[in-house]
Order: sequence, then structure tokens, then C-alpha cells
Amino acid sequence: MEEITEGVNNINIVDAHKKNRIQVSNTKKPLFFYVNLAKRYMQQHNEVELSALGMAIATVVTIAEILKNNGLAVEKKITTSTVDMKDESRGRPIQKAKIEIMLGKTENFDELMAAAAEEREAADAEEQS
Repeated sequence: MEEITEGVNNINIVDAHKKNRIQVSNTKKPLFFYVNLAKRYMQQHNEVELSALGMAIATVVTIAEILKNNGLAVEKKITTSTVDMKDESRGRPIQKAKIEIMLGKTENFDELMAAAAEEREAADAEEQS
């Protein structure tokens, strides 16, 4: 696990200037944490970049598909690569798969988000009465 943490830390240093990037881990947060964070980033920056290494790649693809299927996002770019990392247990470098998916807002993103917010407010008001 250390080698993944080290790799993610290295990526953070290189890409710290990207304010609309989410680096997804499949162990730290639940799936919908990332879905909701991606929505917030798209509201602020009009696009979001989802990034993951190794086993977290499936999680990133799932997040992108949820956003696309709900009509909130369109795929702009997908990049795959490998990243060299140190394997602490064996002391030699290993390669990890990496994916980056750039998503942009759909034309009706703002309307869909406003409708969802109204539904939440109505549900909250109903609960309190």
C-alpha cells in the first residue's frame, strides 16, 4: 500500500496546479463522495479531470459513467499510461496503470443540478413538517 501512497503523493506534487483534478482511490472514500465532488468541480470549473492508478481505475470509469448516464457530463478526453513506482517490499521499480478522464458539463447541467436541489429542498421541507 505504501507504494501507491507514494505514487499518489508524487502526482500531487507534479499536478498541484490543477484545481479541477480528482485523484480517486478505491479505498479511502465511497463512490458517491467522488460523484458529488465531481459535480461540484464541474459547477466551479465547467470540467473535471478524474485520475486513478491501478485498481482504482474501475472506480474512475464507474464515476464517469454515472455522470454521463445522468446527463450531467460529456467525455472530452481519456488518457491511459503507466507510471513507474518503487515497490518497497522488493526494492525494485514496478509499473502501475494510470487513467485520466476529462469530463465537461452538458448543456443542461445547470438545469439538472437546480432541479435536483429543488427536489432535496422539497424533501427536507416535507420531513420537517
